[in-house]
Amino acid sequence: MKNEDVATSSIEQVTKRVPSVGFLGLAIGSIAVSATLMLLGKKTWANFVGQWAPTILILGTYNKLVKTFSAPINEEQRLQHGGHPSILKGSEDMNRQPRPLI
Repeated sequence: MKNEDVATSSIEQVTKRVPSVGFLGLAIGSIAVSATLMLLGKKTWANFVGQWAPTILILGTYNKLVKTFSAPINEEQRLQHGGHPSILKGSEDMNRQPRPLI
């Protein structure tokens, strides 16, 4: 999230706290409500509510991607989330020019 603006970063910080199963539950709930409305003969409302499920699932997918692939703030946080220790020792290693291949 180092490459994002302030608004995007703050939204992602909030949405990362929502459990992924919450999105699945909302999608299944909208399908159930849609089916109930269809059985009650309210076809227009059933179609309207039924179209919520794919949108909710896409939002859940985005939420999962943000949780999985967001850039860690520092090296310690990266290691906490399963990253491997960096092979770079410091800023001098980052600025070092590679040796030419002979």
